[in-house]
Amino acid sequence: MNILYFYLFILAHPYIAMWWKSFEQADRKSWEALIPVYNYYVAFKIGAKKPFWSLLLIFPGVHLVMWAVANVSYIRKFGYFSLVDTLQGIFFPYIIMFKIAQSQDKVLPDTNWANSADIGKREWGDHLILFLCLPVIGHAIALGIAAVTRAEPGKKTKVKDWGDALLFALVAASIIRTYVFEPFQIPTGSMEKTLLVGDFLFVNKLAYGAKVPVTPVSYPLVHNTVPWINVKSYVGWETSEYTRLPGYTDVDRYDVVVFNYPSGDTAIYDPRMPTGLMGHDYHGYVLTESYYLFRTDPEIKSKAVKIQKFYEDSLSRIPDSLNTGWNLNAEIGRLTSSRLDKFYVEDIESWKSKARKYIADGQTHVEVNNPRATSYEQQFNVVEHYGIIPRPVDKRENYIKRCVGLPGDFIEIKNSELYVNDKKAPIFPESNLKYDVYLESNMYGTFMEEIGMENNWARKDYYMDSSYINLDKGMDSIKYHYIIYATADQLKKIKKKHKDLNATYYLSLNKPASWNDDYTLNYSDLIANTKFYPKDLFIANSYTNFNRVQIPKKGMTIKLDKNNLAWYRRVITAYENHSLSVKSDGTVLIDGKKTTSYTFEMNYYWMMGDNRYNSVDSRVWGFVPEDHIVGKASMVWFSKNPAGGVRWDRLFTGIE
Repeated sequence: MNILYFYLFILAHPYIAMWWKSFEQADRKSWEALIPVYNYYVAFKIGAKKPFWSLLLIFPGVHLVMWAVANVSYIRKFGYFSLVDTLQGIFFPYIIMFKIAQSQDKVLPDTNWANSADIGKREWGDHLILFLCLPVIGHAIALGIAAVTRAEPGKKTKVKDWGDALLFALVAASIIRTYVFEPFQIPTGSMEKTLLVGDFLFVNKLAYGAKVPVTPVSYPLVHNTVPWINVKSYVGWETSEYTRLPGYTDVDRYDVVVFNYPSGDTAIYDPRMPTGLMGHDYHGYVLTESYYLFRTDPEIKSKAVKIQKFYEDSLSRIPDSLNTGWNLNAEIGRLTSSRLDKFYVEDIESWKSKARKYIADGQTHVEVNNPRATSYEQQFNVVEHYGIIPRPVDKRENYIKRCVGLPGDFIEIKNSELYVNDKKAPIFPESNLKYDVYLESNMYGTFMEEIGMENNWARKDYYMDSSYINLDKGMDSIKYHYIIYATADQLKKIKKKHKDLNATYYLSLNKPASWNDDYTLNYSDLIANTKFYPKDLFIANSYTNFNRVQIPKKGMTIKLDKNNLAWYRRVITAYENHSLSVKSDGTVLIDGKKTTSYTFEMNYYWMMGDNRYNSVDSRVWGFVPEDHIVGKASMVWFSKNPAGGVRWDRLFTGIE
């Protein structure tokens, strides 16, 4: 239900609750109950004695909380304090409101906290409010303090005191977190060394304008899952359309931006994982799962046996004189796999549908490193999870990257170098890039500390730290080969230290897989093509070589054809909510209507990590819609090294 209806309900509530009658019992004028907005000002003055709390009703996300506060405080002025009364006041106050309006009762004096009878009336109602504010922990704090301190006669109970304090602390924190700034922790090394694992930063939401929550009814201070109990922190029965308040700047090229994960509209749910998700790329899982189901299908395996027998018979008739240096078994395997891949490609949508159902039922096959595998099935393990869940935009995981492309820009990566509008993009001083280094001597030992690299062995297994160095003597009998992750400054220090050793430095290039018309594509090439956006078998991209593509801009119109449909299909369907289908003759239908062009409804951005070779970013999941932008990363306020200790030099530093 749209949020507008809830605001209309809030405006209609005073009339349903018959405030024009009960206001007179509180020595107010009945006409005051008939003036929208002002009637809440009066109600808060009667109940809570804080009339300006009525202003908090305008904030989506806390509006229903303050509506409940108004009702509970109002009915309590007429003597309704019990647990059942409080529950009614929070969720459905109209029975009590009707009783009040039909009675001649006057407003009661405030609770006498020195009177045990008065305290007893409200005891369980106060317990309920404290529990709803902070389940279990709130009571542990309140009762723990009460146990070690002496009760003061005439003062509120600790349960009431902490309930009030926590309620409005949560309300204030929710408003600040939603509309002003939000704390954020760096969980991975994708932005090294600009941002480090263990950095805590503030995200400025005023810069680009705060988003009105899409799901405003949500437990404050947690994102999408309540910790420990692993349940959703929000309910979806009140929603709003994408609305952004005015900001004081636009997203600029090369800003460090926090945004909602674009591919998180569907997530594989597993509360055993740190984020509650089994990986983040559901669409990638669908592709790999579909290929696994294809290759292990009994009918396909039967076809494979027949195809293999055909090639064995055919190739065995080739004279031995023509087979010199030719691995017959390898060629048979290649031809068989290529023929099977053709079957897969021709029916890929059917296999993807089977994969979606398989994943939704709670299972997924994950590839493992099994050198002893003698069959395709042994290369994968089955992971049982909790199925899939859809997530609204504002409840998708928070990611942080650098915005390298604005709406309308052309993006391309050639030989590891990023081009924006056909010009080389700058490499920032703290960008952590990957290099192959060849030296004539061993530079192990104290090398990392000497050039200022953080020797963080606690994170070595992440394969993301600049301290990771791989020694490969077998590559050259004379030189040592190192794969390092370093900033420009660190690279200069390496060169200075080893300038007499004739070292050469260059970026590691990983050429993308290619596609041939005769379907001579093996399994590894197939998966390589589907790891990167647009996850299309016919478009080969990689981390170091990425095809030139234009970022969609609001109002920009493009012609739809077979060359660009793959790039913009997800934009049209998932982000702008249109149906899209293509007939066998190539005719494109959008919302059931034939079309040859499309006009974009939102702006989009291209995000990439500064740790360019260890970053899951737009190269994997594509464009970031404007409604996913959360805010601008502004300052690191604390930093803790995962290996131990505080990085004091990073405290309260700006982010560039």
